[in-house]
Amino acid sequence: MDFSEFWPKEAPPLKEATKFIEKYQNKKIILKYGGQVMATDQLTKAFAQDAAVCKRIGIKPIVIHGGGPQIKIKLKEQNIESKFILGLRVTDEKVIKIVEEVLLNEINPDLVNTIQQYGTKAESVTVKKNNIIHVTKAMNPELGFVAEPENINIELLNTFIEEGLIPVVAPMGIDSKGQIYNINADTAAGTIANEINAERLLLMTDVPGVNDRNGNLISRLTIAEAEELIQNETITGGMIPKIRTCISAIQGGVKGVVIIDGRKPHAVLHELFSSIGAGTLIIQ
Repeated sequence: MDFSEFWPKEAPPLKEATKFIEKYQNKKIILKYGGQVMATDQLTKAFAQDAAVCKRIGIKPIVIHGGGPQIKIKLKEQNIESKFILGLRVTDEKVIKIVEEVLLNEINPDLVNTIQQYGTKAESVTVKKNNIIHVTKAMNPELGFVAEPENINIELLNTFIEEGLIPVVAPMGIDSKGQIYNINADTAAGTIANEINAERLLLMTDVPGVNDRNGNLISRLTIAEAEELIQNETITGGMIPKIRTCISAIQGGVKGVVIIDGRKPHAVLHELFSSIGAGTLIIQ
């Protein structure tokens, strides 16, 4: 098959990429899309194109998206203060309604449509349409309507993949009483990666990856090294849930987790199909 007709110019050279393409064919790869990447049209289109290219060359991508910047804007418009505890958004009754509106009515359908513009089919996966995430309430009651994924409907997810679709998952879940909860998108991505036996989990962020104390990028980290960076407060704030997700995903069987710089166009293709990569790889 000739990939050159749909291979982006800004992606790694196809000659170099070919050896990596074979490595990932027929493998499931989780792409977590979020942060400031979502705030620019150019980066959104590049990400959507990356997901579509992965599908067209024989990979099975699953997209999980966040919505932090857009939620923050909407809350500010309504004079609602954004509060966080250890990088997780405090979500009361007013906030959960806004989260629902932004994720389900704006970001999810927009992302599905954008991916489909690049020659593949995508499926919107949300709590209202075809929920796959069942939850228990978060351990910390101060967080409000924030939960941990308890059970993932892998059968439904696999059905979409077998039908040749790219599932695009909004990170919200439902409890046994039908209450909707907000879920940290990184946590949702990590749980799904574990449950579906993903080859790779890529977490997009607004920084080049994990930095050391001097601000230099660390290209590779073991679980033990990552834990140490949390303990000595080199890793702080919103990066903590990301790293915790990485660690639990690897412990759950995902072969490699990468925190990639989503501000770089086609970061997904650069990470998967070049020897340099595009961020920090975390391994056992």
